[in-house]
Amino acid sequence: MQIKKWLNFSEAKNVNEYEREPVPKSKVKSFKDFVGLVAGEHIAGTEFIIGPLFVVHGVGAADLFLGLLLGNILATLSWALICAPVAVKTRITIFYQLEKICGFRLVSIYNFINGLQFSAVAAAMIMVSASAVGILLHVKGPGLTSMYPDSFSWVLIIIAVGSVITIVATFGFEIVAKFSTLFAPWMPLIFLAAGVAVLPQLGVTGIDDFWQVANDKIWTGVPLEGQTKYTFWHVMIFSWLCNNAMHIGLSDMTIYRYAKKSTYGFASGFGMFIGHFMAWVASGILCALALSQGNDNPTPGDIAYLGAGMAGLICVVAAGWTTANPTIYRAGLAIQALVPSMKRWKITIMIGVMSIILACFPFIVSKLDQFLGFYALVAAPVGAVVIVDLFVFPKLGLVSNLAEAIQLKFNASVALTWIISMAAGYGLYQFFELDFYFFVALPGWVIGGVTYMILGYIQQKILVKKIKSVEL
Repeated sequence: MQIKKWLNFSEAKNVNEYEREPVPKSKVKSFKDFVGLVAGEHIAGTEFIIGPLFVVHGVGAADLFLGLLLGNILATLSWALICAPVAVKTRITIFYQLEKICGFRLVSIYNFINGLQFSAVAAAMIMVSASAVGILLHVKGPGLTSMYPDSFSWVLIIIAVGSVITIVATFGFEIVAKFSTLFAPWMPLIFLAAGVAVLPQLGVTGIDDFWQVANDKIWTGVPLEGQTKYTFWHVMIFSWLCNNAMHIGLSDMTIYRYAKKSTYGFASGFGMFIGHFMAWVASGILCALALSQGNDNPTPGDIAYLGAGMAGLICVVAAGWTTANPTIYRAGLAIQALVPSMKRWKITIMIGVMSIILACFPFIVSKLDQFLGFYALVAAPVGAVVIVDLFVFPKLGLVSNLAEAIQLKFNASVALTWIISMAAGYGLYQFFELDFYFFVALPGWVIGGVTYMILGYIQQKILVKKIKSVEL
């Protein structure tokens, strides 16, 4: 009854998400809302993919635990000290903020890329949920390393699961947050229980022998055949920057603009240490057991069912939903910024349909770490531009929100900054023969900030007469 009350579809078209205005103080949310939202989003379907990836790529046990500890601390601080303060200061979406800085034409390119990225992540989550539904219906889905769909029944399950997720996302932030809060309290318990329950099958009889088994049978330090070797640095950088587009890239301004205080950014720690620490460890244990039993290409549903049976399958379905819902919501806001006259809920449905189509192709999941890494290279400099524009330019006597101030449609200094930062990051990636795009996300962010300071200063000195006429 509660869910039915929330999802009165006739009201979706009346939801105001303040796409082009600041969120009013009367609409800010409590700290509990953010705990539920971030916990629901980051205790998610991806955990059944990423945890196993560390096993497949041969991470050692010590490297895993130390890397996760440091990386998740840094990720939490990035949300709390960078993203949330900007969001609370402006109370607008990253998309509208960028339009003020770089103009509608340039921000349209960024918004389009964001819409595609969010759709791809949502597609991965739809597929994760569908893998559990498939087991319930005795339909075998594609495994973690599969590239293409293998049955029409699987596609029908994708359509059904994706439709439910899309409908929830159309109702805006409040319903998305409530939906996550509903599932967040019990999902971590399923992850934990499943991981602990299978330890005896791997040879753990007590706390004393866990570390030995962890090194010998779970995180062995030896990658599977055909997979690259991951180290402490891969784990630490990935756990810090796998969501860099959201924190240092500021995409989560869209979420934290509803925060009463910037300290609500610390709510991200609930997602990081329960989802990106405990859940990755638990799903890694489950994957190791599946591999030891001869399943060399398990699905997320297979992994969860192995440890928690029916409860595990329900957890997979819910985990996929609670990540896909806010992701499709963000994608709707990104594309809505391209066509402001079109209602967000209609665009959200379009994004949902695109996500469903992408979810039919499992390579979205099998290449998720590479995809997120490449997007990190693209998105990181944009966050640096916003921070410099809002906090550094006023101290240098420069104008913030230049495109809005002088009616600029295409801010050349931002465009050059973006191009230079991505080119420099990719150059570093190639020069050092790196195997992980995440290694260049932070350098790209720093290069973006410094480049924009220089180019923005030069640009405003050239346009000084036009700027002064507007100020007058």
